[in-house]
Amino acid sequence: MGSALSVWSATQSHCLPLVGWGSTGPAMSRTTPEDMPAFATRLARAKFRAWHRGTREADYMIGGFFDRFHPEWGETEMAWFEALLEEEDVDIMAWALGTQIVPEEFVGDQMAAMKRLDYVQI
Repeated sequence: MGSALSVWSATQSHCLPLVGWGSTGPAMSRTTPEDMPAFATRLARAKFRAWHRGTREADYMIGGFFDRFHPEWGETEMAWFEALLEEEDVDIMAWALGTQIVPEEFVGDQMAAMKRLDYVQI
């Protein structure tokens, strides 16, 4: 009889955890720089997430921001936007509209550009 992991893997193959991405444990590999997604792949993921927020208002605001500004982004700007995408839509929209104080980690040129809202096309 095989190990518990191989038996589990054989019966639960459709539920296997993702390997890499910060996983630790005896059966999982560690993430290496070669495993990190290429910048173009990160942009594609960010575009999808920016335009699929759950409400049309958030899609226009966050997706429109992405479409307008992503060609100018380097690693720093991309990391900022990826972190922003982890936040709640209502918070992002409130920061952009000036109805909530922007957290320190999001203050800067990109948030100033988002607050202008000149990229939203309806």
